[in-house]
Amino acid sequence: MSKPGIKVFAPASVANVAVGFDILGFALERPGDEIIIREGTAPGLIIKEIQGAHGRLSVDVMKNTAGYSAYKLLEHLGETQRPLEMEIHKKMPFGSGLGSSAASAAGGVFAVNEFLRTGLSKMEILRFAVAGEQIADGAWHADNVAPSLLGGMILIRDNESLDLKKLPLPQGLHVCVIYPHVQVLTRESRGILKKEVDFQDVIRQQGNLAAFVASMYTSDFEMMKRSLKDILVEPQRAHLIPLFYEMQRLALEEGALGFSISGAGPSMFALCDNSLIAEKIGEKAGTLYKAAKVEITVYISRINQEGAVVC
Repeated sequence: MSKPGIKVFAPASVANVAVGFDILGFALERPGDEIIIREGTAPGLIIKEIQGAHGRLSVDVMKNTAGYSAYKLLEHLGETQRPLEMEIHKKMPFGSGLGSSAASAAGGVFAVNEFLRTGLSKMEILRFAVAGEQIADGAWHADNVAPSLLGGMILIRDNESLDLKKLPLPQGLHVCVIYPHVQVLTRESRGILKKEVDFQDVIRQQGNLAAFVASMYTSDFEMMKRSLKDILVEPQRAHLIPLFYEMQRLALEEGALGFSISGAGPSMFALCDNSLIAEKIGEKAGTLYKAAKVEITVYISRINQEGAVVC
């Protein structure tokens, strides 16, 4: 019989949100990962089992985002020899642009924090979750991890210090996420980005970001619609995603506030001011990609305000 433990859920997330490369992200209601933590039989943390990863994830704690984030917390607590067993249940796709590695990292550290009843807040353990995800893509950024752990729409002023703010959410805001079943790895997607950009484009993008943040505080959907345009990154990555511009046109015609790439892709998101528009966009996506013989998964969701939770 298994020893008693706890199970937590950490949700997928949409990063960048068109106008905030590496500094904006929000959590979804689903999909997500589940992490189980219980007392172990030997000193130290071990990953006893991984389900749903099809052999693609290491059980080495130091090479696994969930394991490493948990280990960094244990190191902080002086408890690295505490006997603990972890199970990872992957319930979301790899390389989807939905923060798969971030969900695991957030879930791993949150599960250990709750199991040990450390009293540390989610903000206090965020740094360990970011360290965990860094294993996956080599970059220190919290635009997926912070929403997955904390929930909501997160604006990050500075990634290094993790100075961030949870933005208010206008009533009715929904998202349609379209995941084409092709893989785009974050490392590769980041690698194609230009190291220099046009100064005028930066000015326009700054204006869009500022206006988007203002629209969240004022529930100004018209301003949100004008501002959700990615001038810098989307043009460089769109070719990696089948039928991206066709899908973007359909979504905007159906009334989306904005449509762009989720994280590094290939997932795409349409932000909408009500669930009906989100559902219609999902239907249009099904028709478009079925005709092109590209398999997709569609998620209709509110923005998840809770983030990682014990379940």
